[in-house]
Amino acid sequence: MLALIDYGSGNLRSVHKALLAVGADVRLVTRGEELRDAHGLVLPGVGAFDDCLNALQRQELLGASLDFIRSGRPFLGICVGYQALFDRSEEFQSCARGMEWFRGPVVRFPSTLKVPQIGWNQLQIARPDCPLYQGVPDGSYAYFVHSFYPRPDDPSIVATWTTYGQPFASSVWRDNVFATQFHPEKSQAVGLAILRNFVQLVRRA
Repeated sequence: MLALIDYGSGNLRSVHKALLAVGADVRLVTRGEELRDAHGLVLPGVGAFDDCLNALQRQELLGASLDFIRSGRPFLGICVGYQALFDRSEEFQSCARGMEWFRGPVVRFPSTLKVPQIGWNQLQIARPDCPLYQGVPDGSYAYFVHSFYPRPDDPSIVATWTTYGQPFASSVWRDNVFATQFHPEKSQAVGLAILRNFVQLVRRA
């Protein structure tokens, strides 16, 4: 079973639909105790960093998600669910503490760029060994909607780079934790291939 966290995120339905399309056995979860029997976990997100972290805390999902990650089972963060894995965010003078699984801040694109970045952009695969990108050609396009992005302290975790005025880490991977700034659920065939790869990891977990 793959658990999909429901904390009121706007893209929950599209993520759910995409996971079902690639054959996942998906269960929506709203409380921490519901993660005990899950073999994989997806944290989606649309909106503000603080809203995501505060909602997870209220629903007792923050600590439970970290416990899940520590168990070694596959975890996928999407968009704000990616940003939440880092220390802190510059968004709207954010006060929320991130999950701190990866070190580094979430920063805003320079004021010289049009934000949010909305639309299709290319993925330069930095880690061809990353299981998410098996069978995904370098230079494939994915769909983005964001004004902020994580800046990892450790560049070795960066799985893909994308250029929007400047290169930024559009996905990361370390051990059982995967996260993407782009929306695989909205990235058509490429996104479904990425989600299918994740579901296969969950089945083997």
